[in-house]
Amino acid sequence: MTDYKGKRVLVMGLARSGLAAVRLLSKLGAEVTVSEAKPLNEIKELDELNALGVRVAGQEKEIFEEDFDISVKNPGINGKLWFVRRLRERGIPVITEIELAFTVCAPQHYIAVTGSNGKTTTATLLYEVISRVHPGKTHLSGNIGIALCDTALENDLLNDEGHYIVLEISNFQLLDIDKFRPEVAVIMNLSADHLDFMGTEDAYYRSKCRVYENMRDNDIFLWNIDDPLVNEYTSLVPVRCRRVTYSLVDSSADFYADGENVYGFGKKLFPLNCIKVVGRHNVQNVLVACAAAAAEGLNAEQIKSGVEQFKGVEHRIEFVREYNGIKFYNDSKGTNVDATKTALKAFTSPVILLAGGHEKGLSFEPLKENMNGVKKIIAYGECGRRICDELAGDKGVLVNTLPEALAEAMKIAAAGDVVLLSPTTSSYDQYSCFEERGEHFKRLVNALGE
Repeated sequence: MTDYKGKRVLVMGLARSGLAAVRLLSKLGAEVTVSEAKPLNEIKELDELNALGVRVAGQEKEIFEEDFDISVKNPGINGKLWFVRRLRERGIPVITEIELAFTVCAPQHYIAVTGSNGKTTTATLLYEVISRVHPGKTHLSGNIGIALCDTALENDLLNDEGHYIVLEISNFQLLDIDKFRPEVAVIMNLSADHLDFMGTEDAYYRSKCRVYENMRDNDIFLWNIDDPLVNEYTSLVPVRCRRVTYSLVDSSADFYADGENVYGFGKKLFPLNCIKVVGRHNVQNVLVACAAAAAEGLNAEQIKSGVEQFKGVEHRIEFVREYNGIKFYNDSKGTNVDATKTALKAFTSPVILLAGGHEKGLSFEPLKENMNGVKKIIAYGECGRRICDELAGDKGVLVNTLPEALAEAMKIAAAGDVVLLSPTTSSYDQYSCFEERGEHFKRLVNALGE
């Protein structure tokens, strides 16, 4: 366990993970300085920071010339920014909140779920499966829900070992790890994302591979042998631990699903009708959860029981309401093109697609083959114009905001249609996070007819 007592630590950026890091560092006796872009009167956590004895500063140049033993960077802060580069130039280590928690906790069972799509559903399902077997000692953390530092504090993970920590982990959180080592990890799949932050597809894909860089010996990497990019990058960045394979097409994989059953190591685990969430992509998510749960010692009956109880994840192809024969689905978690492609494939009814948000520079080309079932695209936000120009063609309608997009959809929708919010991109032009966007959409839909 790393000793932070009396160490001078700079935390860059608050939000959920930054504040969690501050709380944990204060508990450990560190001298904490927070660098935050917001003015003091806009920092809603200021009273808590003051009570903890934390010094709050801005982003003035002199702050980054001070002597710190280590710095903790909010994952939303681009590592190419001048002040992050300056800290590194001065030899001050820059880590993330995930790394901080890992280095101070007692030994735990870490299961890391990353990839471009499917992380949230898979991590949530895996948490629910394991928690039924290990109640009170299973936690869902990371990029979903509670930051790992807060999970550590709330469950005394600094002292109590042997908990099962299911981590949804983003490439931003992986960029600045050093010692973080899960005992089970998976890259669900790879498709272009976060090019505005990473610069190139290669840099993004390689950042995902950091999830297994410290894994050794009997640690287990779950290998999606159906994904060409996962195959390519696990060759470019070799895996040095055990591999367990999964596939929807290759029956020789360790975990496999055909049109009727799910199999593990050649044995039938359960029929597909045990799976309550829709779409073939969710069968793959279930395969990963089964493989990870088996790696943690759960038996077939325990895994089946957990899968049968799972009803899905909020904001991921979430059914909201049927109104006048029109069904509304919230896929606000669809923050890249591949996620929206997956969502469209889940429907056979005509779809009115609401898409738009922060401009990430992603190509919409992969979506074009899925446009046959799309009746209309209502585009909005920063990238709305480009969605209309490059994807929608004569199927496109351009508006400014999500409420306007829904209002436009209601002029077009008929009984039997699906209105699907699947934005293809992140929310940061108009919302603080995809959850806020999804909640707003649900409120708007539930208010129809009032």
